[in-house]
Amino acid sequence: MALKITLKPNERIFIGEAVITNANDQACRLIIENKVPVLRQKDILKENNANTLGQKIYFTIQLMYIDADNLLEYHEIYWKLVKNIIQTVPDVLKFIDNISENIFGCNYYQALKSAKQLVNYETEVLNYEQQPPECI
Repeated sequence: MALKITLKPNERIFIGEAVITNANDQACRLIIENKVPVLRQKDILKENNANTLGQKIYFTIQLMYIDADNLLEYHEIYWKLVKNIIQTVPDVLKFIDNISENIFGCNYYQALKSAKQLVNYETEVLNYEQQPPECI
């Protein structure tokens, strides 16, 4: 089954090992007919923007998804990050279990989606902790 994607003007997408940009002033449709890694611009995290443990886990899974030649290296990095985040915030175990299950099944795109939930949770926790206490 083909994957149909509509790109907004100037939107980028990662397909296989290529970055494709819609250079038109209007949306364009792409049809991808074979199985390759596909990431939309909004889902791509750059390494220098991965500042938290959750973001580093997301970035590592992103590498697993797009660079199958170095999976062993990425798996080692992933498990080190998992150990650190669980020691720091044990509540994330529910997310880590789901992510790891997908990684064990080589479902890296699904693992990436689960890692996005982890990053969102992490952001909520960090924002909550940074807010000043309310005065009565």
